[in-house]
Amino acid sequence: MKKTSSTIISIVLLSAFTVYSGPLLAETRIGFVDTVKLMESAPQAKAAQSKIEKEFAPREKELVALQRQIKTKEDKLTRDGAVMSESERSKLERDILSKRRDLKRTQEEFRDDLNIRRNEVLAKLQKDMYEAVVTLAKEQKFDLIMSQGVVYSSDKIDITDSVLKKLTGK
Repeated sequence: MKKTSSTIISIVLLSAFTVYSGPLLAETRIGFVDTVKLMESAPQAKAAQSKIEKEFAPREKELVALQRQIKTKEDKLTRDGAVMSESERSKLERDILSKRRDLKRTQEEFRDDLNIRRNEVLAKLQKDMYEAVVTLAKEQKFDLIMSQGVVYSSDKIDITDSVLKKLTGK
């Protein structure tokens, strides 16, 4: 009995809301922004990506050079290990092991630094996109702008291209 009465009350309240909010919704201006498209297409995103690549390129080259050194030493051990003296082979094996540790540590530092830098750049980019959306919404008198979690939006309310133009300064 309680469940039925709460269901009836919910239906009555929903019906009342629909009837009384009709005129309010008719005047409401809603827009949609595809944030994924903005992240892929915004000139700031492309510039940030190339800046990060340029910033981390020297360290990436160092990693590749270290990998080559290890490979060269491993090839030498495989090729000449049988004819080397025990001390030479042992020294080379320790050297390879040491270089592998250095490589692993350097790769982890590189990955951590890269992730930190990407997150910094992403935060700034998201802030810029947010400000562009809010500015456009105020200029064009939108009441509500939605982005994530939208299943469908018509071209009529999709303002992504307008936000992109604002981000490019056009």
